Amino acid sequence: MKNSYLLLSLLVSFFSFAQIRGTITDNKGIPLSLVTILEENTYNGTSSNEQGNYELNIKKTGKHTIVFQYLGFKTQKINLTIDNFPFIQNIKLAEENLSLSEVLINSKDNPANAVIRQAIASKKENSEKTARFKADFYSRGIFKVKDLPKKILGQKVGDLNGAVDSTGTGIIYLSETVSKIIFEKPDNLKERIIASKVSGDNKGFSYNTARSTIYDFYDNTLDFDSKIISPIADNAFNYYKYKLEGTFQDENNLMINKIKVIAKRDAEPVFEGYIYIVEDSWAIYALDLDIKGYRMHQEFVDVMKLRQNFSYNKNNKIWAKNTQSLEFTAGIFGIKFNGKFSYVYSNYEFEKAFVKKTFTNEIVSFEDNSNKKDTFFWNKIRPIPLTIEENTDYIKKDSVHTVRNSKTYLDSIDKKGNKFKIFSPITGYHWKNSSQKKSFNYDGLLNLSSLSFNTLQGWNLDSGFSFRDWAAEEEKGKTTSISTKFNYGFSDDRLRATADYYHRFNNQNYATLTVFGGSKVNQFNPEEPITSFINTVSTLFFKDNYMKLYNKEFAGATYGQDVGNNFYFKGTLEYQQRKPLFNTTDYTFIKSDDIYSSNNPLLPEENLIPAFEQHHLTKAAVFAKINFGNKYISRPDGKLNIRNYDYPTLTFGYENAFASNESKYEYQLITGQVRYDFDAGNKGTLGINLKAGTFIHGDNISFVDYKHFNGNRTHMGTSARYLNVFNLMPYYSNSTNKSYFEAHLEHNDKGYIMNKIPLLNKLNSTLVLGFHSLAVPDRKPYTEFTVGLDNLGFGKLKVFRLDYVHSLQNGIQENGVVFGLKILNVLE
Repeated sequence: MKNSYLLLSLLVSFFSFAQIRGTITDNKGIPLSLVTILEENTYNGTSSNEQGNYELNIKKTGKHTIVFQYLGFKTQKINLTIDNFPFIQNIKLAEENLSLSEVLINSKDNPANAVIRQAIASKKENSEKTARFKADFYSRGIFKVKDLPKKILGQKVGDLNGAVDSTGTGIIYLSETVSKIIFEKPDNLKERIIASKVSGDNKGFSYNTARSTIYDFYDNTLDFDSKIISPIADNAFNYYKYKLEGTFQDENNLMINKIKVIAKRDAEPVFEGYIYIVEDSWAIYALDLDIKGYRMHQEFVDVMKLRQNFSYNKNNKIWAKNTQSLEFTAGIFGIKFNGKFSYVYSNYEFEKAFVKKTFTNEIVSFEDNSNKKDTFFWNKIRPIPLTIEENTDYIKKDSVHTVRNSKTYLDSIDKKGNKFKIFSPITGYHWKNSSQKKSFNYDGLLNLSSLSFNTLQGWNLDSGFSFRDWAAEEEKGKTTSISTKFNYGFSDDRLRATADYYHRFNNQNYATLTVFGGSKVNQFNPEEPITSFINTVSTLFFKDNYMKLYNKEFAGATYGQDVGNNFYFKGTLEYQQRKPLFNTTDYTFIKSDDIYSSNNPLLPEENLIPAFEQHHLTKAAVFAKINFGNKYISRPDGKLNIRNYDYPTLTFGYENAFASNESKYEYQLITGQVRYDFDAGNKGTLGINLKAGTFIHGDNISFVDYKHFNGNRTHMGTSARYLNVFNLMPYYSNSTNKSYFEAHLEHNDKGYIMNKIPLLNKLNSTLVLGFHSLAVPDRKPYTEFTVGLDNLGFGKLKVFRLDYVHSLQNGIQENGVVFGLKILNVLE
């Protein structure tokens, strides 16, 4: 039956609609993919698929001139008289014969350099010709996996809803979109998606959009996470060598220069491959370039191949990009990935200017029923025909999706997974009703992943229950969860419990309500500068118990939501009762005469003096975050805000403590923060984090409510960037109840310097320079200077960082090394 559906689909695709169709091969009969096919002097074009098949939509019968263009082969121009559709036209392309004149060979100056200089000098003019346009846009993405294991980190992977076979091989993503776009350089975009299709997903709202496909080689750099230098950048000769492979005439009798692009230094963020430049106009004719993964600091990626083809219109004399493809291979831990994204731009309309308000903050929207288009629609409008593999995947996954989302199937799977086993009370239990979209989870009595150690509780571990209902999530984004957490400390012999209720109202402004309460141990610093894992290791192996805790009994509620697409607001009301805690154990793994420090951060040698007196109060707090210039994508299943990194992020906070058992504990706190990443192009990124605050009536408040700063005495770093931590500062040495100002600056050169240093460039690391400063009243400022190497590791596993730190305060200087293991914050 499945084969019958596939045959029917192929027949419908082949014998319908106003199209010129056929297969393109070389002289040996080998199919050619990514051949550009277009109607002469128009921007109506398409591309061939991996089997050499193509489909070109033509609006009317009559005489047409069709151009077949493929890099390395002679361009063919064919005059056709079409009486009816479909019209079958197979093509054989012959290899291009490049010529290289003796004059160029004998030239003292590298002839390729002369062409590149002309292209650089003319790129502003050529870029301006395509600066503003309207166009039809098509995108198709496919992502495959090979050798996917049955389990990862002990968790079953399964067949990914029918995507992979028993060998762990298959297509795990296939999607298409058709849209109309309006674009203005450098980054103004308005896209209306007409049709969207995702294999195995009946919602069908693809994440393929034009905003992720804009790679303009007339710019100096292209963003692939790292800034990759264009072969015709202003400073391109600092990074590239060039070789003129030869020249040929295109169908318009224009001479095209084929130039090989060669990296001067292996570790630099550069392309390699070929760029084709049109003589006289010096416009880009085509690109066929590779980017190695380590040059983007994406070690999981082996290589990424980018191809672009441009077409020429004699009427307006503009070279415009008509097709683009992006292919990659990647892998880690023996798992191999490869993918390909194909894009077609057609029916250009170039504009001198757009009217005001053409571009708004909404950059992508979907037409109604864009995900409901049938096979006939797609076969009519799809510019690149599906391969047999892709067509099979659509049919297979649609069938799998229908079966696996039926109530009968879901109930059978749930029945199997919901079986209560004899050891479930100890190891945990999970129940799920997939058809009603409800689940229940019990962590078990031996939740060893939560096991940790501190000197107040000794060994302690968690258990808990949780319930989730997401029945309305798919349509409106509503979801509800209720959870409890039980924590038992073996040394202090105390069970503490917390509970919270969470509800998200929608997926447009993401309004959420959380109600919470219970009893737990809290770090004095609510930002928790030391993780449970790091503290456990530091305490048991080095007898450094840096984590300082108090007991908090509490009840409260938080409400937050987006206001527009630039503003986020959150408000919290919470009652708290605080009680000091004392060490209850001196257990350690090592033999040492050292004793643990007390739980009083102010008096570490005094085990019997608490850091504060027991008390209670109520807190009301409001928090606001502003991201200027945000854009957004309007999807039927939710709104996605797109951050504009050209502007800083501002946050403001106000906290009021009242209704205390003693008025001395009451205060107000006003805070502000500025975060900004300054993009220095290929020279790296400067991260800036500035924070300030002031207390009102805070002279006699509890030490719990002081402003505490994120110090570090473990010499371990757990975050990707150190923009919120002082790397050598003792944890509570500068806590204040007055005013404060802290500044964190960190520049990552993204390899700009390191790539040029012999031997060190083999590490493929990045240089990180940092400055950190803290000012509080009655003390001299605390200052740190850091220099380090990031992106260190073995092979494709680049998760390490190493920093040398020099600190200064009150005339006391300290030097140290911080070893960064970025995976630790994930494990926590």
